[in-house]
Amino acid sequence: MLVPKLATTLRSYSREQFLRDLGAGLIVGIVALPLAIAFAIASGVTPERGLYTAVIAGFLISALGGSRVQIGGPTGAFVVVVYGIVQQHGIQGLALATMMAGVVLIALGLLKFGGAIKFIPFPVTIGFTSGIALIIFSGEIGDFFGLELHDVPAGFLDKWSTYLAHWGAVNPWAIVVAGATVAILVIWPRINERIPGPFVALLVTTAAVAIFHLPVETIGRRFGEIHASLPHPRLPFDARALSPANLRPLIGPAFTIALLGAIESLLSAVVADGMIGGRHRSNMELVAQGVANLAAPLFGGIPATGAIARTATNVKNGGRTPIAGIVHALTLLAVTVCFGRWAALIPMATLAGVLVVVAYHMSEWHVFVAEFGAPRSDLLVMLTTFGLTVLVDLTVAIEVGMVLAAFLFMRRMAEVTNVSMVTRELNDQSDDYDTDLNAVRRRAVPPEVAVYEVNGPFFFGAAETFRDTLAATQQHPRVLIVRMRNVPAVDSTGLHALRELVRRSRAEGKLVLLSDVHAQPLVALGRSYLLDELGEDHIFGNIDDALNFARRSLGLEPLARPAFATPTVRRETPDGGVSAPPLP
Repeated sequence: MLVPKLATTLRSYSREQFLRDLGAGLIVGIVALPLAIAFAIASGVTPERGLYTAVIAGFLISALGGSRVQIGGPTGAFVVVVYGIVQQHGIQGLALATMMAGVVLIALGLLKFGGAIKFIPFPVTIGFTSGIALIIFSGEIGDFFGLELHDVPAGFLDKWSTYLAHWGAVNPWAIVVAGATVAILVIWPRINERIPGPFVALLVTTAAVAIFHLPVETIGRRFGEIHASLPHPRLPFDARALSPANLRPLIGPAFTIALLGAIESLLSAVVADGMIGGRHRSNMELVAQGVANLAAPLFGGIPATGAIARTATNVKNGGRTPIAGIVHALTLLAVTVCFGRWAALIPMATLAGVLVVVAYHMSEWHVFVAEFGAPRSDLLVMLTTFGLTVLVDLTVAIEVGMVLAAFLFMRRMAEVTNVSMVTRELNDQSDDYDTDLNAVRRRAVPPEVAVYEVNGPFFFGAAETFRDTLAATQQHPRVLIVRMRNVPAVDSTGLHALRELVRRSRAEGKLVLLSDVHAQPLVALGRSYLLDELGEDHIFGNIDDALNFARRSLGLEPLARPAFATPTVRRETPDGGVSAPPLP
């Protein structure tokens, strides 16, 4: 349902809830202030761009979103992607990629792909999330230790090599400021949960640096004056930037921004649902995220999505409707306009301390470590995604992680799908008697009939198993029956394998019958040319009808269906009789 939650919640809105939303919005707005600045700087853009994003995108995500309590803005997930785009394509390229991602997100929402995001494997998610956390942590080492390196390489290993080469330039005062920030963020929530720890850390360390004239780098020293106003909307690129030559290199980054935005926002919405006992509208949430990412660049902003930590803060402080998110955006706007110029006094070491704590929580190291006890295939996917995120590129990491996870999933499905020649086992007296009343062992099977049973999804991963089983048999029956009672689904490769069997058998003078075909395989057969080649009269709803058709084709008399009054195992003898071996 593409209806914003704001429209739903306002129908029964009360004064009491407005006061709770107002308080929550004010607190979240204060929490978001240092984070918006820190994420912008870590992404390689000026601090005010983070504030613009939090105001514009935060307002639109709350006003149009499908979650009651979602808080939107710049997040750590985008730091790696944004930094790479800025380094390679500049600010104009970033704006273009962000708006392209907005279009993709809107399309995903309108096409109702909101529910599909949940199919992204957990090892892929934890792999790139932990990788991003490590990259954020690595990016803050220079400011944390006061190295004042302004041309740090983007590569993970090159970055650490640069740090080690300049280790002699460590600033002890920067370490003190950053350490104090971390200590306040860890200890303050135990003292007072109402006043946000990041805001306290920001005020205390900034005041200490200004009062005692500590020799540490500040935002103003690195970036100059902070523009304490919201800019007028304008296109962040000229018409020439829309040429195919300029757009083509940005398609990959745009889809990465869209995918990350979708994952992060819907994951945050799911977490929030669990906290408030609600249910978000995933498709409306994607549309709102798309609109926000279309609008933010018009005001100089960067990519935005739902922020889990800020959303949780909103819920814990009483926010229950999108009004709280709107108040959060308006609070940030007021702070930016009234006090934005004072942001130039904030020490870089303070922001580094904030982001180090953010990276720690984002890493979910306990979940990462727990995955080492998971199946090896899942561990391989997680470590591959993690390694590629850190050492190569986030886009490559997600692509390879998804493909690897898909291949491993198909391998598992192929392993659980088996194909057996049932009639080969009918004379095996050592097997326990099958208690299944519909088992072929309870039927009289003519000697010139072979029954194969497929168990599990008959897709391209299992098609080769089907071919191998057929090729391994030494019998040359005149009739082949493929029983599909345990086949819930079949794909085009499975249909192709059946088509090959029909054509080859027909060339050899054999008859192929299908029995116990379920709804999805039957529909798939009807939509393919295989139904015409096989013939509708060669498809049966049960094994008894298929066996009787086979008998008539062989010139034998059809048998009545077994009553199953007494368990028997029957196999027709060459002279047309029926043998019934004793039960074990």
